[in-house]
Amino acid sequence: MKPSRPLYEREPELAAAAHAVDALCGAQATGGLLVFSGEAGIGKTALLAEIQAMAVDRCTVWSARGGETVTSVPFHVVRQLLQPALDQFPADDVKALFGSWYEIAAPALGLAEPTGPQPDPQGVRDGLDWVVSRLASRLASRLSHRPLLLIIDDAHWADGESLAWLASFTARLGELKVLVVQAHRPEELAAREARRTAAGSHPAQVRVALRALTPDATAELVRATLGDHADDPFCREVWAVTGGNPYEAVELVAKVQDRELAPLEESAGLLRELGASARGSGLVARLERLGTNANRFAWAAAVLGTDISQDLAATLAGMSPAEAADCTARLREARIVSGFDPLEFVHPLIATAVYRSIPPATRTAMHGRAAWAITRAGLGPAAASRHLLEVHPDDDQELVEQLRAAANQHLAVGAPEAARRCLERALQEPPRHDVRATLLYELGCATLLSSPPTTVQHLRAALDMPGLADELRVDATYRLAAALSHNNQLKEAALALAAEAERTAPGPGLMRLQAAHFLWEGMRATEEDGPGRSRRLAANADHLTGRDNAERALLTLRAFDAMLRGENSQLIVDLCERALVNGHPARGLGWTDTEWGFELPTLLGITYAFTDQLDRAEELFGEAVRAFEISGWSGAHLAFAHTLLGLVHRRRGRLAEAEGFLREGLRLADRVGSGLPVHWDAACLLIDTLLARGRITEARKIADQYDFALPYPSAMVLPDAPCVRGRLLLAEGRTKEAVTELEAAGQSLEPRGRFNGIWGPWSGDLARALADEDPDRAAQLANSARVHAERFGTDTAIGEALRCVALFAGPDEAAHLLGEAVRHLEASPSSYELALALFDHGVATRSRRELARVHKLATACGAEGLASRAQQAQASIRSTE
Repeated sequence: MKPSRPLYEREPELAAAAHAVDALCGAQATGGLLVFSGEAGIGKTALLAEIQAMAVDRCTVWSARGGETVTSVPFHVVRQLLQPALDQFPADDVKALFGSWYEIAAPALGLAEPTGPQPDPQGVRDGLDWVVSRLASRLASRLSHRPLLLIIDDAHWADGESLAWLASFTARLGELKVLVVQAHRPEELAAREARRTAAGSHPAQVRVALRALTPDATAELVRATLGDHADDPFCREVWAVTGGNPYEAVELVAKVQDRELAPLEESAGLLRELGASARGSGLVARLERLGTNANRFAWAAAVLGTDISQDLAATLAGMSPAEAADCTARLREARIVSGFDPLEFVHPLIATAVYRSIPPATRTAMHGRAAWAITRAGLGPAAASRHLLEVHPDDDQELVEQLRAAANQHLAVGAPEAARRCLERALQEPPRHDVRATLLYELGCATLLSSPPTTVQHLRAALDMPGLADELRVDATYRLAAALSHNNQLKEAALALAAEAERTAPGPGLMRLQAAHFLWEGMRATEEDGPGRSRRLAANADHLTGRDNAERALLTLRAFDAMLRGENSQLIVDLCERALVNGHPARGLGWTDTEWGFELPTLLGITYAFTDQLDRAEELFGEAVRAFEISGWSGAHLAFAHTLLGLVHRRRGRLAEAEGFLREGLRLADRVGSGLPVHWDAACLLIDTLLARGRITEARKIADQYDFALPYPSAMVLPDAPCVRGRLLLAEGRTKEAVTELEAAGQSLEPRGRFNGIWGPWSGDLARALADEDPDRAAQLANSARVHAERFGTDTAIGEALRCVALFAGPDEAAHLLGEAVRHLEASPSSYELALALFDHGVATRSRRELARVHKLATACGAEGLASRAQQAQASIRSTE
């Protein structure tokens, strides 16, 4: 395709773009990411304009541009992309497009006022993905056949929230009929590598670096403007002065025209002076020659940044609309701005030069005036906040309150980093002494999802200062403990709660602190006095009825602790039922309750799962998925909810379904970060599930991928991590290492009185590992596990224990014990464990019929390894009959 305007030496770039557009518009409709990088003025914007012209008749094109002065404005680039398209639809159609994501993602685009709980930033990104995907599908439907092309210029200046969305969205472009074309300056983007960028790695990505023009191409550009009579020495000097930078070459040639210089060798000596006026101080001097008013108006426009309102610029410059219009005309004629209302600078280099030419004190004052003008225009504190961030601290309490209000608005649309910037700036003002502690508390809450260590720092500072109300002190301590726990500091979390509880008067606040203390103490992988804590918890909880959330929290913690200890399962279930409201798991301690956190309903569901109450557990965890999706909590929270559903399916023996949920949990967790608590839980359960399926190599791959090995985290893992790792080592034939691991598990669990053999099956697996080497000790371990299982009383626990004891009995007694194991497991919901017991019983009694039943049941469970063993056992029995 022939370019609509001259583009020199850009044939490879245009060819790459044409190939990508053809792929998007072809029969297969393949999307992708095309990234152009290069220094300022190298021609990225012109190239993107040509690509847009190339595609406009075949695609629906949305475009956006980052701006140097608006990097702190959350979702600025995303709004440019999506708002114009969505403005074409009636309000009801927009709501339908968003579907259940409307309340989560629409506020980020300025299409709705935020309602409900603070959204998780990952949830907002997922909502934006949903909307763009829906729009792309509609555009590519049979009615229009116009796939979607997104063009983002100056991506190095995109705001952090837009960059994060682009990173997640472009990673899945292979699934969508969307092409994203992005241009950026590599050195600028490298300076922001701490943020996620749109240059993520995926199969559909093509990267192209733009190079400066050669002397021949520069000469062609010169002669296209000045005429064929421009001689070689003159053209060569244009190239030398500009370094082959297309923007600077075009500007220099335009100035040659303005000065009516002959493009001949005798004029070449003037080119360096003319070139200097296209940038830096030369550009500033040229601007000053346009007059004081034009200079002041250009300053106002530079402070406002992008999408410049002529009225706001006039207000900021202190001039009438007529004066502003006159200044706009002069700036347009001088090729400094383009457009009318809104205005834009002709090139980012010009905007940067003008902004940096403003005397610092004047620039600061203009930002303050811009904030005032934006607030007066009714655009709100969030819109004004980027200017407030630039104002020098001056003990202005009104500014402190404006920044706090802006932070609340940023949090409400899922932009905690923007909120953090506002609150940190408010601290510099500084706030009044009686406000400082509350502001630190708000800052700690703002960073809870993005940076637990920062949250710890701010909340500790808030608690160390006077002025924090008692209710906020309790909440700050609770959140501090949660942040410490997420930072793998459970001991510190428990100590902070104990210290605050000592100074808190009796009442709901104290009960909340006590419950949190029991929670994080109990979740520690090691503990000084586990039995003592369990006794104190029982004394505090056993008499409670569950009349409020504080009582329900203590009852939940007591039930979970009793489950780990292997106390009577009927007692445990009774405690769980008292923790519910009218027997309903969706009421009471809710999944998105910001006062108590999601940990308590999680423990309640886990307790049900390990007491054979799997219907209850599945109901709870299904409610978790729905609650997190509705609230947009689609980061670590949703990852954990899928992990918990994987637990339920693993306990039911639905191994294929369990694997699906657990892999999805890991995928969701991977989007958030690495080494999170949910990674340990999901990997542990997935390894256990894969071993049950007979897929030892895959289990090892997961263990290696997620560093499932020593050192373990300070928090316990679901189920017990050393037990599962010991089981993996046994499956790999590494018996000595397995024995060491399982003995260490027992030495950790037994002193704490944790005898639940389903949660921590160390004794049964250790007995199997020692069966040949030390059969007496192995039999003792098996019998001890049986005692604890019968005390616990669930059919799964008893059946598993009997199956292990049978290993060390004579043939007749073993057959009887295995028959009892089958009877118990048939009464349980644990299909896979039943299949194991049936296999052992079928082998012991040489029953081909029973082994056939094993094959059918194991196949239904997804336990391919066990199904194969059952077939082999049948064949072996048949061959000897």
